[in-house]
Amino acid sequence: MSWRIRGSYFESCNCEPICPCRRIDGVPGGRSSYGECLGVLSWVIEQGRVDDVSLDGLNVALATRYHDDEPGSPWSFVMYLDARADAAQRDALEGVYSGRLGGDALKHFPWAWKESERIAVRPVEIEVSHERRRQWLRIRDHVSVRIRDRYPGHETVTCVIPGHGRSGEELIADELQVSDGPLRFEFRGNCGYSSRFDYTG
Repeated sequence: MSWRIRGSYFESCNCEPICPCRRIDGVPGGRSSYGECLGVLSWVIEQGRVDDVSLDGLNVALATRYHDDEPGSPWSFVMYLDARADAAQRDALEGVYSGRLGGDALKHFPWAWKESERIAVRPVEIEVSHERRRQWLRIRDHVSVRIRDRYPGHETVTCVIPGHGRSGEELIADELQVSDGPLRFEFRGNCGYSSRFDYTG
């Protein structure tokens, strides 16, 4: 099965900006700011397909948690799939983002290459804007993320999820809030990040 998806990406987590997990001026990242990473990741797929299934215009998000000091630092996550997707599209999206279909997911998605806990997969309405430096994301009853502006420094910052070969921009969040099962947290003034992505498998 062959696949390719590309588009725009933004995330926010509870780390202080610049998130120490990122590669900063070419130096590999390290531990989270507080030892535990709590965050939300989001993708707007501008063009995508898995074999003959089109994924154009669909959105995906994850609410996530991992702890640096747990053996193997496994991720716990809830996967949110665009409610507009039909059954074949949902299966394709889950296959890509879980790592089941292999390919670049196993280079870019830590929850796919580690032993991790998938708490739930939810088809939901994902309201999202990836407007530069004004990104926001809402999933009713579960997730709210709002970016305030760019981080004012001049460091070169990259992230493994869109890929270190792609330039990105460090951001500061106005709000990061999740309420979904065991994932419950709220932060303000924490870090964010935006970039482009292009994954294949």
